[in-house]
Amino acid sequence: MMIIVTTGMPGAGKEEFLKVCQARGAKIIRMGDIVRDKAKEFGLDLSDSSIGTLANEERKRYGIDIWAKRTIPYVGGELVLIDGTRGPDEIRAFKQAFGDDVKVVAIHASPKTRYERLVARRRPDSPVSRAEFDARDKRELDWGLGGAISLADYLLINESDLKELKRGVNLLLDSILARK
Repeated sequence: MMIIVTTGMPGAGKEEFLKVCQARGAKIIRMGDIVRDKAKEFGLDLSDSSIGTLANEERKRYGIDIWAKRTIPYVGGELVLIDGTRGPDEIRAFKQAFGDDVKVVAIHASPKTRYERLVARRRPDSPVSRAEFDARDKRELDWGLGGAISLADYLLINESDLKELKRGVNLLLDSILARK
């Protein structure tokens, strides 16, 4: 089994990374989906504010690694990608559960690039202003996202177009799987 945990700031390109891996047969687990499912269970709306508040409250109540622990039961298969880790404690939870089978990939893009991508998405959690974007970044960094990025085994820079990103993802995936 090979487990690749992705991390990166919102809008860096994690979703596109996952699509390339899924096309190569990887099972995809989105930690954000687990948070959204919990929000639905509690009858909350799916706005960024509601999701962020729930994620934060659950971390305070059950521990900073609660979302990783709630993700672990979904892991299974030859190649699994877990998207959305937010801090070192979550990475440690995955490594404790799966050992050397876990590799962490950080995807990076500049704040300007990420902001433009997030606005263009037009999702319910897309920022409506640069101030809202900056507040979301601060919240994510307060959860330890910078620490998760710093623990990455691999770093993929995503400042170009989709074609270049796909090429980079395939090269990186080939390298990771060759070391398996």
